[in-house]
Amino acid sequence: MTLGSQIAWDDTVLPFQLDASDVRGRVARLDGVLNRVLEQHDYPDQIEALVAEMALLTALIGQTLKLRWKLSLQVRGSGPARLIATDYYAPQSEGEIGRIRGYASFDETRLDPSKPPFEMIGQGYFAILIDQGQGTTPYQGITPIAGGSLSACAETYFAQSEQLPTRFELSFGKSTLPGKDEAWRAGGVMLQHMPKASPFAKGEEATGEEGVLTAADLLDDDEGENWNRANILLNTVDSLELIGPVVPPTDLLVRLFHEERPRVYDAQAVKFGCSCSSDRVRQSLSIYSAKDIAHMTTPEGIVTADCQFCGAHYQFDPKTLGFEATEKPDDSEE
Repeated sequence: MTLGSQIAWDDTVLPFQLDASDVRGRVARLDGVLNRVLEQHDYPDQIEALVAEMALLTALIGQTLKLRWKLSLQVRGSGPARLIATDYYAPQSEGEIGRIRGYASFDETRLDPSKPPFEMIGQGYFAILIDQGQGTTPYQGITPIAGGSLSACAETYFAQSEQLPTRFELSFGKSTLPGKDEAWRAGGVMLQHMPKASPFAKGEEATGEEGVLTAADLLDDDEGENWNRANILLNTVDSLELIGPVVPPTDLLVRLFHEERPRVYDAQAVKFGCSCSSDRVRQSLSIYSAKDIAHMTTPEGIVTADCQFCGAHYQFDPKTLGFEATEKPDDSEE
């Protein structure tokens, strides 16, 4: 296999369906996207790992939804990892590429390098927010932090809030390809049972941790057998098969699920991208009075703002800000 064919699947999400199991899914490979997300900040290793896992989940989930604008994943916790936030922006027209960004807030003095990254979150919640754009009401679903990983939290969310049995198998970390510097790579598979007309077919009480629903609560015997078979097959995947780049996702699906009759669709590319702009910052400041703006003004007579996601730096004339602005913005302002 040539290097060109190895990297052809990087920063892509491949949709698929298992015709014999009534299961759909995605295979994702991230490298450049992930490195662009993480290089915006000098995160400690544990925080980098949490952001990497969230970015991979965001890529897999974002292209599963019929999304017109933005999907946001957020984790808020009581531990030193206070906030992990990622966004996926859907393509706005044919030929465009979905964009991903990410950010973390943390207390470095409380990090314990001897413990797994997930334990740095503590108690809190995992949230999925779907915003379909102007004229719509954003949707938010929340589930408690549980299960030992961010992917387990996502599985709980889909079972509890959407009544969709869902499974993630992820791998991520730093690696070095021949002739290249050390860089982050991530890969994963998402399985999801097809939606049903009646999500509570079994009519049983929730059996999951903290009383949340699990796949066993949502599927009847035949569906449960199909779902379990697909999961058992996914259990055989090797971490190196997920993270690549040696095994193409199409070959991986055949290796794992050939008896389930996998059907693949067009791969979808993703890239790093941010939605920040001077206009958006100005709009966010429009709720403040001239007195408030004065408190934000530096000794140099400007108001500054930095994007937490991409690091973009903006400077404004305070007289052009707030609902009491006395001057119009200058086109030269950045």
